[in-house]
Amino acid sequence: MASQFKLLATKRFLPLCIVQFLGAFNDNLLKTILTVMIAYGLWDVGDWDKGQIVAIATGLFILPFVLFTPLAGMMCDKFDKAVMIKWIKLAEIVIAIAALAALFSGNIYFAFAVLLALGTQSAFFSPCKFAILPDHLERKELIAGNALVSTGTYLAILVGTIIGAILAPMDNGKEIASVIIITMALVGYFGALKIPPAPSKEKDI
Repeated sequence: MASQFKLLATKRFLPLCIVQFLGAFNDNLLKTILTVMIAYGLWDVGDWDKGQIVAIATGLFILPFVLFTPLAGMMCDKFDKAVMIKWIKLAEIVIAIAALAALFSGNIYFAFAVLLALGTQSAFFSPCKFAILPDHLERKELIAGNALVSTGTYLAILVGTIIGAILAPMDNGKEIASVIIITMALVGYFGALKIPPAPSKEKDI
């Protein structure tokens, strides 16, 4: 167990862990805030049925994983995975800014678009975070690396969901969430810049 956590002290692994944790955290923080605000009537959605909106919001976030994850996997084989992650995290900053605009506008269609974009960004990152591990870890470290990445992801989902549920009903919850979301997106991007190169070994795919 101790040797497993030693990976977190390495420059070839720690940046990836930080990037994937902050990304999953941001995804679930925003998704939870929107869902709670809608479900509990904290956001005026007009004649829309709240249950339907929550179902649509969840579906829009998950749909890109079905549509784009296979494409992202193919791209991981063809391009430098570290470069892909940098671009994906840069896109997260843009999406985070759009998410804040959606939060404060109260426009449900804008919120739907943001959730779709957020899901798409996450769908492209998902295969990258695992595909890059063999480039930076020794064979004997791969199981530990996969376990740490998965643990970090689920921990981020849990923490992001809890904080989102806490912030949603607060008077200044949107303001606090805005600062957190932008900060995490920026830190995630700068973390991505520290990920060592992982060029494709099969560029002719």
